[in-house]
Amino acid sequence: MLVGVDHVQLAAPPGSEDRLRSYYVDVLGMTEIAKPAVLAARGGCWFQAGAVHLHLGTEADFRPAKKAHPGLRVRDIEAYAARLVAQHAPVIWNDDLPGHRRFYSEDPVGNRLEFLEPDGP
Repeated sequence: MLVGVDHVQLAAPPGSEDRLRSYYVDVLGMTEIAKPAVLAARGGCWFQAGAVHLHLGTEADFRPAKKAHPGLRVRDIEAYAARLVAQHAPVIWNDDLPGHRRFYSEDPVGNRLEFLEPDGP
């Protein structure tokens, strides 16, 4: 029986860890968490914000997915979008999901990210 999502893994090119840290920590407000030593040797980095865990692993032939993405719930989506814009991250609003406000952005290596907040209480 499934009980929850432990983490979402995204890919990134080797050597992009500093750019990823700048984006996920400084722009999104996440905290970097230490990888176990055996996994740290492979490169990449892990981030957390509350119960949200994102792992970024390196791939030699990395190409960002055009459609696949994590959907990340936020509170006060307007303020969160303004935070991204202030850090020069793209914000592309989309009104196609009834009952939600949402926008898309992408990290420095081209991974697509969806940010959404349900309408109402």
